[in-house]
Amino acid sequence: MTTVPTTAGLDSIVDGLPNICGHWNAIEEAALAADPVFLDDTDIDPSDVQSAFALALHMHQPTIPAGGDDLQTAALIGNLQWMVEHPDVHDSHNAGPFAWCYERMAELVPRLVAQGKSPRIMLDYSGNLLWGLEQMGRQDILNKLVGVSCDPKYRRHVEWLGTMWGHAVVSSTPPADIALHIRAWQEHFAAIFGTEALARVRGFSPPEMHLPNDPDIVYLYVQALLDAGYTWLLVQEHTVENPDGSGLRQPHLPHRLVVRNSDGDTVSITALVKTQGSDNKLVAQMQPLGEARTLNRQELGGVAIPPLVTQIGDGENGGVMMNEFPQAYLGRMAELDNRGVVALNGTEYLELVEAAGVKPQDFIPIQPIFQHAIWSRVEGAGRQAVDRAVEAAKAEVPDFHLDGGSWTNNISWEQGYENVVNPMDQLSAKFHQTLDGKDVDPSSPQYRSALLHLLISQTSCFRYWGQGRWTDYAREICRRGADILQNNF
Repeated sequence: MTTVPTTAGLDSIVDGLPNICGHWNAIEEAALAADPVFLDDTDIDPSDVQSAFALALHMHQPTIPAGGDDLQTAALIGNLQWMVEHPDVHDSHNAGPFAWCYERMAELVPRLVAQGKSPRIMLDYSGNLLWGLEQMGRQDILNKLVGVSCDPKYRRHVEWLGTMWGHAVVSSTPPADIALHIRAWQEHFAAIFGTEALARVRGFSPPEMHLPNDPDIVYLYVQALLDAGYTWLLVQEHTVENPDGSGLRQPHLPHRLVVRNSDGDTVSITALVKTQGSDNKLVAQMQPLGEARTLNRQELGGVAIPPLVTQIGDGENGGVMMNEFPQAYLGRMAELDNRGVVALNGTEYLELVEAAGVKPQDFIPIQPIFQHAIWSRVEGAGRQAVDRAVEAAKAEVPDFHLDGGSWTNNISWEQGYENVVNPMDQLSAKFHQTLDGKDVDPSSPQYRSALLHLLISQTSCFRYWGQGRWTDYAREICRRGADILQNNF
């Protein structure tokens, strides 16, 4: 498989750090591309389709200060590298299988295409993981991914989804940093895969499937996605509601996520709904295909269209994903052709739906959870009116909260982690106080280093894995980031 050169003038590693900033002008046209991506290349005629399913694989390894025995001087490395270097530690035996998981879709897809099949897969790799593979010298993995993503023979089958570079959960990310994560991933991806590949990235996969529900935060988030060129967002079924506060009734049809801030401004983005369930098992055992086989065309905007069953799972995590998924994927994809029940990727599906005559304004309107509880209680305008409505909802609505929603409702990304969240917020405040509005070159090594520490400090793993080694990592990263700002600007 032939790789393609990276974007002219963009190296994926600069001064030993990932190329995550300073080149927006070079990639902006690609990021904001509006032409259809798959419509002229698809082998699917929607009039022949009864229903469809879409699979996405999420891949991530955090960046940690563990390249040495002294926490305060240890180099920043990927957790996969740490596993390789510590084979005696619990779970490190999975380092090899994990690495294969990161490259295997670049082997499975060509195998199916060679058989005359038409597989589909969506890929979501965090910036941390992409850099970690580069640090380990695993260019073999990246070259295979570049090939299957850029070679015209295969690229219709593979769709990349954008994400937050540092795997940050939006609700617990300082608002000013949300756009930094979004664009850092785009710049890094363009440096590895090229601007032509970036122009095909239209969907966004949020870390932890998290959707904020504070009106001002979610408004800022959706606006940042639109400003970066994204046209649709993957959302978890139980993190959204109908305008009247009820649950979704047609989760397999395209939706339009409408958000409103405390000033009354609204903005919207197309949403594809990931239905509830045990993510990894559903994907590993190809349950979305089974569910799609029970569905028939449904009407939307006066047009009968195929519904889409959408699921995402951790591509490397758990025995079912490491061991069961490859054979299940090969077997089920080999059973399909381009009629009846088919595999589609998200952007391809939306382009086919629009080509059939359904406009985005026809998509079913939804909003983040508890928005109806807020707006039905708002009297007046502005943030104070919203805050009063929030307090009233807390007293009157069972389980009301503004923590947002994610793939799990059992974990808070803030409560109980003040020892991580407070340093993270302090580093963000110092970053913006030091650099915003100043004559600072965003392509300089000093800015890149400061931004890198800011982004990796906000990785969800530093809270997901509990107190101890992981929270120590987070505080150390924040300390280093503050020192960089203090000593270089």
